[in-house]
Amino acid sequence: MIVRRETPADVAAVRAVHSVAFPAPRPGELPVEVGLLDALRASDAWVPALSLVACPSSGDGVVGHVVATKATVAGRTALGLGPIGVVPDWQRQGVGSALMHAVLAAADALEYPLVVLLGNPRFYRRFGFWPAAELGVRPPDPSWREAFQARPLAAYTDDLRGEFCYAAPFNDL
Repeated sequence: MIVRRETPADVAAVRAVHSVAFPAPRPGELPVEVGLLDALRASDAWVPALSLVACPSSGDGVVGHVVATKATVAGRTALGLGPIGVVPDWQRQGVGSALMHAVLAAADALEYPLVVLLGNPRFYRRFGFWPAAELGVRPPDPSWREAFQARPLAAYTDDLRGEFCYAAPFNDL
């Protein structure tokens, strides 16, 4: 498997990945994640270097995608991770893990201090995520509790505390 930056030629394939990776709200509709991804791509929060695709070693097709976009903690720069999606036939084969490791390494290399996500704590703990509250980072919705997680990177300092704010397209969900 190859993990690389998304190119303009990958946009349709990335939309297709999220279309099959997530359930649609109603038959015939696209999953919420597809619209979110389109809106993020059009926003000033988009970081091209943090939109990554996974392809089979043959290089044919896109089987997974992850993105991290600009966000803030108390007005200071951070990242919000997601969506991350893998084509069903490729799930449970390490694609999602490879994408996670790659996007975290890329974010670290770009000197972002913190990556935040909303997800299953047992799954994301292996990537160094912990309840964001332990770092003093508050979720936009207090009901998220343990599912709201953060991963400090090399540029993190412990004064990065306060309320987290996702990129504007997340607010339209």
